[in-house]
Amino acid sequence: MAEQPGETRAELSARLNWLRAAVLGANDGVVSTAGIVTGVAGAAGSRTALLAAGVAGLLAGAMSMAAGEYVSVSTQRDTERAALAKEQRELAEDPEGELDELTDYYRDSGLTDGLAREVAAALTERDALAAHAQTELGIDPEALTNPWEAALASAAAFTLGALVPLLAVMLPPESWRLGVTAAAVVLALTFSGWTSARLGGAAPGRAVARNVAGGLLAMAVTYSGGVLLDRITG
Repeated sequence: MAEQPGETRAELSARLNWLRAAVLGANDGVVSTAGIVTGVAGAAGSRTALLAAGVAGLLAGAMSMAAGEYVSVSTQRDTERAALAKEQRELAEDPEGELDELTDYYRDSGLTDGLAREVAAALTERDALAAHAQTELGIDPEALTNPWEAALASAAAFTLGALVPLLAVMLPPESWRLGVTAAAVVLALTFSGWTSARLGGAAPGRAVARNVAGGLLAMAVTYSGGVLLDRITG
């Protein structure tokens, strides 16, 4: 993915991480909800039972994803803040040593001694903390991760993914439920696998195959479990 004009490396990395998280969240929504509804369908569940199970799985999954993402990103944000505070202390206690450290970074990046010093001094004068944070830590002090945004994005992505199998199993006639659901899941997982591969710069073929195979396996296992349960209790 191309870097946008004026976008720092830290911002680009954060944007790619958000996109990957959204794709994976949607993928989880597709697979987990498909597994639930096909399991209920295998147990000869009614339309009401399918709807109740699917909606319950959607809500539980979305909340779980949101809570997990909030905790994870909050921990990351705390770590970033601690690293920035440490860097700020070092700048206050030893500004010359930190300037030398920044100079060494640009010298190691290929600049001549004089130019490396000039660049380091100019960046330090402009914003010493930002200069050190971005070069040493890969952190943009003005663009720290937001746990609430992460939680909402994760829940929304999961919900959108979960709606695919839920609508696919609810809308068609009973005799078409499994076929339509399987087709919808394959299409959704193909798209999410292709997207995640492209975001990561990998060839999409294997990613799509793994994604689709995993989803179909989950559906087959839960459907078989539902059929077995229906026979045992029927």
